Amino acid sequence: MALIEDIDRLRTQAEAELATVETPDALEQWRIDYLGSKGAVKAAMKQLKDAPPAEKPELGKALNRLKGKLTEAFERRRDALGAGGTPRAAASVEDVTLPGQRPAIGHAHVLSQTIDEISEIFARMGFEVAHGPEVEDERHNFDALNIPSWHPARDELDNFYIDEGTGRPGRTMLRSQTSTIQIRVMETRRPPVRIIAIGRVYRPDTVDATHSFMFHQIEGLYVDEGVTMADLKTCVDQFCKAYFGGDIATRFRPSFFPFTEPSAEVDVWFTYPDGHEDWMELGGCGMVDPNVLAAVDYDAERYTGYAFGLGVERMAMVRHGISDIRLLFANDVRFLRQF
Repeated sequence: MALIEDIDRLRTQAEAELATVETPDALEQWRIDYLGSKGAVKAAMKQLKDAPPAEKPELGKALNRLKGKLTEAFERRRDALGAGGTPRAAASVEDVTLPGQRPAIGHAHVLSQTIDEISEIFARMGFEVAHGPEVEDERHNFDALNIPSWHPARDELDNFYIDEGTGRPGRTMLRSQTSTIQIRVMETRRPPVRIIAIGRVYRPDTVDATHSFMFHQIEGLYVDEGVTMADLKTCVDQFCKAYFGGDIATRFRPSFFPFTEPSAEVDVWFTYPDGHEDWMELGGCGMVDPNVLAAVDYDAERYTGYAFGLGVERMAMVRHGISDIRLLFANDVRFLRQF
């Protein structure tokens, strides 16, 4: 059978050429020449149709054995070769004289960095950090903060109420402000009270460049005898200068909040990445309403206090020139590595 002899010669030739292969490129060319769709093995298989019927079974087995043997030989040679044709055993030996590769080391998220720095600044101003739960009840989130049951701020469309299985919103909710911690602290201690509370709050806002349904807020509270609006303005202004720099411009706009009277909005002058400048709102502030003091059994005739709530994300955006709040939560390491 002439085809059997051709198969033997093809195997001998292929193995001899494979033994001389020293580079990955040469090995790939050998595969194409012998095992490729237009290679020698494929061409030999096409000759099987012209063989006598009685010889086809034996020839078919011989061709399959040839393909299997060459495939195994190819894989062994591939494993024996390393990068650039160097045997893999030799390639695995490391050259200790070469410069090392420094491993990538992570760091705190830009918001964590901001929170740490804010806490440190207020600590120098005499404030201690207080904490409270993110899942709250309506008393601490609304009632004790002088927000009556009919107030639009309590609307189901403006808060994340938690369904307790009754088919209607229950008396628990995701807190909409860190002011809840003010109440919890004042319920357990007497004046003077000087605290800040930093944490996540939740409001079903439409997400855009400056709004999110979850964000971080810093709440400040100072209650003592003789506290005035001048103390509040000085505190907030000095904080802004310590965090943003001494040349930062701030302004206080009259506003209204149920839990403070008088109330104001705090703005800072912000230069956007595209070059245009404008005021950016940081948060609200004001003198603690006497009704709030009464809710925690403080003598409103003796004590006064101020409170403020500032957005942590917006402070980070002003500080670092970030134009879109959504970048802070996108988990893009290319962005996060900049801070």
